[in-house]
Amino acid sequence: MKKRYLVTGACGHLGSTIVRMLKKEQAEVRGLLAPGEEEEDTGNIRYISGDVRKIETLEKLFAGGKGKRTVVIHTAGIVDIADKVSPEIYDVNVNGTKNIISLCRKYKVSRLVYVSSVHAIPEADKLSVIAETKEFSPDTVIGGYAKTKAEATKEVLRAAEEGLDAVVVMPSGILGPYDRTGNHLVQLIKDYVRGALPACVRGGYDFVDVRDVAQGCLLAAEKGRAGECYILSNRHYEIRELLKMAGTFVRTKKIPVLPAWMAKMAEPFIGIDARRKKRRPLYTKYSLHVLNSADRFSHDKATSELGYRTRDMKTTIRDTVRWLKAQGAE
Repeated sequence: MKKRYLVTGACGHLGSTIVRMLKKEQAEVRGLLAPGEEEEDTGNIRYISGDVRKIETLEKLFAGGKGKRTVVIHTAGIVDIADKVSPEIYDVNVNGTKNIISLCRKYKVSRLVYVSSVHAIPEADKLSVIAETKEFSPDTVIGGYAKTKAEATKEVLRAAEEGLDAVVVMPSGILGPYDRTGNHLVQLIKDYVRGALPACVRGGYDFVDVRDVAQGCLLAAEKGRAGECYILSNRHYEIRELLKMAGTFVRTKKIPVLPAWMAKMAEPFIGIDARRKKRRPLYTKYSLHVLNSADRFSHDKATSELGYRTRDMKTTIRDTVRWLKAQGAE
């Protein structure tokens, strides 16, 4: 049976990386572009415009799959470091996922791989090793993005219980080359490379290469068990470690490392300055919380069941810096 992949969020950091990998496959690939996004069809890749919030605009993406093994990889979503749930992020992350579930049922797709997030997992203390769970609720997590991901994940698992062949993957903090949509972590590296980052905040998180997550999604499509969740993480890195790695590949000035309490005091002024410059703030109250939260995520399940592997973070930073320099970030 011929394979067919439908990738939502095909212009995003993760979605575009998955599409890039699928160029080598002997399979039909359709990438969903949000309104206003543009990409050229090439080889086995065909792009279709649609809005996950409007189910009627997604019919063309799903149509024509008779006699084919269709796998949907749903990466589309808004990644936000704001404290609260905005109507837009809820509509895209929750209602958009419900629309994808509905069409997966209607067109009887072979498998749905839903890209959730480790942020959807209930908060834990810093000494605990965090593994997969089946219990998700917006009330057990902090931040607008986390709350919408928890609710959407709950919807996918409910659909799986009702018979949909669905698998959930949960990446940690994604970093790496090929980003053209404003990944906050990539923006941090970009500002540092350009000498535009005034200071670094003390703290860190579990950061993982986008290419490893993309491969994990494809492995989940082939080997994942229906109704199961798989954490796609790496390990904890301090922000200053990432910048130090970047500093080995490009000349830039040293910057001070602010303690968390000082960063929290400065956060309102960072927000004001970002609005004045019409830029997203790199730090918010929520992102500062994340950088000092529990992040001992275990990817043992993904490793043993899917064959998931991660690369050295210095390789990730090297390739990210090279990508940024190629895009003119100097």
